[in-house]
Amino acid sequence: MIRLEAAAGKGLDPKLRELVKIRASQLNHCAFCLDMHTKDALAGGESVERIVQLSAWEESRHFYTEKEIAAIELTEAVTVLTDGFVPDEVYEKAAKHFDEPELAQLIAAITMINAWNRFGVTTRMVPGHYTPGQHG
Repeated sequence: MIRLEAAAGKGLDPKLRELVKIRASQLNHCAFCLDMHTKDALAGGESVERIVQLSAWEESRHFYTEKEIAAIELTEAVTVLTDGFVPDEVYEKAAKHFDEPELAQLIAAITMINAWNRFGVTTRMVPGHYTPGQHG
């Protein structure tokens, strides 16, 4: 998992990567990952305002770039597969904003945070003790 995580992180803007991790963790109700990735995002220069607004991004689109919106939409579609697939229009929108290698990295990053969320939620990992820079 750690090697996959490191590979998934290459080639993506670090701020975008943290937004994706935060959004998936919100959807999956993973408090431990929310603690970790909001702290990492803040340490990486992300604003409190953008982190706070992420849970209501559809009403707060003006805080994010079109590329970030495409990544957030793809994150939601991959994370919540209630219809059993990612809608074509969501994938196509992401493909317009990310070249093929970036899109592969984005999908890998979304997949990895979903896997980590499942570990965190299942094992009831306790939030509040993470310090930025503790992982890889």
